[in-house]
Amino acid sequence: MTLSSAPGKVYLFGEHAVVYGEPAVPCAIERRARVEVQRRDDEKLRVHAEDLSLNGFTVEYDGTPGNGPDVDVSESLISAAMGYVDEAIAQVRDVTGEDDVGFDVTIESDIPLGAGLGSSAAVVVAAIDAAARELGVTLEPDDLAERAYQTEYQVQDGQASRADTFCSATGGAVRVEGDDCRSLEAPDLPIVIGFDGGAGDTGQLVAGVRDLREEYDFAADTVEAIGDIVRNGEQALADGDIAELGRLMDFNHGLLSALGVSSRSLDTMVWAARDAGAHGAKLTGAGGGGCIVALDPTPETETALSFTPGCEDTFRAELAEDGVKRLE
Repeated sequence: MTLSSAPGKVYLFGEHAVVYGEPAVPCAIERRARVEVQRRDDEKLRVHAEDLSLNGFTVEYDGTPGNGPDVDVSESLISAAMGYVDEAIAQVRDVTGEDDVGFDVTIESDIPLGAGLGSSAAVVVAAIDAAARELGVTLEPDDLAERAYQTEYQVQDGQASRADTFCSATGGAVRVEGDDCRSLEAPDLPIVIGFDGGAGDTGQLVAGVRDLREEYDFAADTVEAIGDIVRNGEQALADGDIAELGRLMDFNHGLLSALGVSSRSLDTMVWAARDAGAHGAKLTGAGGGGCIVALDPTPETETALSFTPGCEDTFRAELAEDGVKRLE
């Protein structure tokens, strides 16, 4: 039996634009998915999930294509929860050469699904790492990140970027631009997160931005402007200039809102954080619902968000210096 964990993430800058080759800067946070894997004597997969905003479930099935679990749960829910596990196991079978192996997989996570905190990337990274080690193969972080990216690429119909999986595998602050992924030095960031309890439809939101870019030149210019914000943000990060980071986050949120990926609840939380004195605040992830990230070393933003209508939870999140952790 092996057990691995991997962190979630927030975007300081660059979501959506990263899909079109612009840079992005996500940071790993100490909210983790933990995946325990044990080899089976047959070829089946048994997956037990807890704390994934699904009320938990257990399924056992032959994990070959077209032969999914037979359980009384909505097809879309099963697809979302199981698609990543299936593809992660496919990557493990490929890298180990053991095509017929089965696993018992147990997933626990304190990262809400679809909320912009990288839940799927964390589950995939931890699952690939634990399953590969169960078969005697330990992947280097870059190889693990690549396998995890290929998993998300397949599940998300080619619309994934390397940002989430690289950040989850390596930890810390990272810069991703196309295939170029590297770690960045970062100060101790005073991260506060607000969560509206919802989840955006990533595929629909990404498709909406794509349609805008194709229809309007100024929408394409907006995506490029987000890339310019990221480049300025890199310098602010290197300088440890939290105030400048916040100002640039405010700009980034405005551009994301113009692209139609914010929501009333996200905007309300962003403005509550700013009114409370945060250096800056923006949505994180695909948008449409989910989380905002703010920078504030004082308790004021967390307090303000806790009283903001539509905000179901607020918490501080430390930067996760480590990516995947091998626990057993």
